[in-house]
Amino acid sequence: MQLGIEVVGRSDVGRVRVSNEDSYGFDLRHGVFVVCDGMGGHAAGEVASKIAVETVLSYFRDHEPLAANAALANAPIGAQMLSDAVSKANENILQYAQGHASASGMGTTLVAARFDDAKFTIAHVGDSRIYLLREDTLLQLTEDHSLVMEQVRRGIMTVEEARQSTAQHIITRALGTEDDSPPDLAEFPAEPGDTLLLTTDGVLRHLEDTQIHEILRDAPSLQDACDRLIDLSLDAGGEDNATCILIRVTDEKNLNNSN
Repeated sequence: MQLGIEVVGRSDVGRVRVSNEDSYGFDLRHGVFVVCDGMGGHAAGEVASKIAVETVLSYFRDHEPLAANAALANAPIGAQMLSDAVSKANENILQYAQGHASASGMGTTLVAARFDDAKFTIAHVGDSRIYLLREDTLLQLTEDHSLVMEQVRRGIMTVEEARQSTAQHIITRALGTEDDSPPDLAEFPAEPGDTLLLTTDGVLRHLEDTQIHEILRDAPSLQDACDRLIDLSLDAGGEDNATCILIRVTDEKNLNNSN
C-alpha cells in the first residue's frame, strides 16, 4: 500500500513571554519534521532552536556526508541518518555559542520524525514529546530527559507530583550543552490513520493526556486539532511558548501541507 501524509504546524509566543524561543519546521519532500524549545538569555534560546531545526532539515536536503556513528553501526539507516542530523545540530549550536558571547549557555530540546518507506523514525532530546494516536489509543513515544521524570521513573515521586514540582523545568539533556548529546531513537511502521504529535512543554504543562487524546480523536481536521491544542494551553495561562506539529498518515501517496 502506498502511504502519504498531511501535516500542519503552529507556534505561539503565549500570554507571558515577550519572545518565542520555540521553532518548528518540516520538509514534505524529504518527510522530515522538527520541533524545538530553546533556552538561554538574550534571545539565545531562539537562535539555538532555529539552528537545530534548520540543521536537521538541511541535512536531509543536502545529504551531507557525516562520519558513520559506530555506536549505531547495526541500526536501521533511517535511525543512523536522523542521529547524524541531530549530532550535526548539536555541533552547530556549540560552534555558534563559541563565537557569540551573548549566546553562552544556550541550548534547545528537540523532537524530530522522518517518514520514509512506510515507517516513522523518531528522535528526541530534552522534554519536548512525541505522541502517536493509533486506533483510538494514545501512546507517548518519548520519555522526558528531565529531573522530575527521572525521579518518577525511579519511584521517588508520582507523575502528579512531577507536574506540580517547581523543578519541572530542569532538563537533564539538551542540544548545545555538551559536546555529545545523543538523541533517543525509535522506529516503527506507519499505518493509515496514524496521527503523530510533536510538541513542546508549553502545550504539555497545561493539558492532560486524556485531553490530548480527545482533541486528536474528535477534531474535524488536523488544523482544528492543532489550533485547539495551542488555544487550550493559552486559555490555561499561556506562561510559555506553545508549539506543535501534527502529522496524519493517509492511504494515498499524496504529501499534502494543510497548514
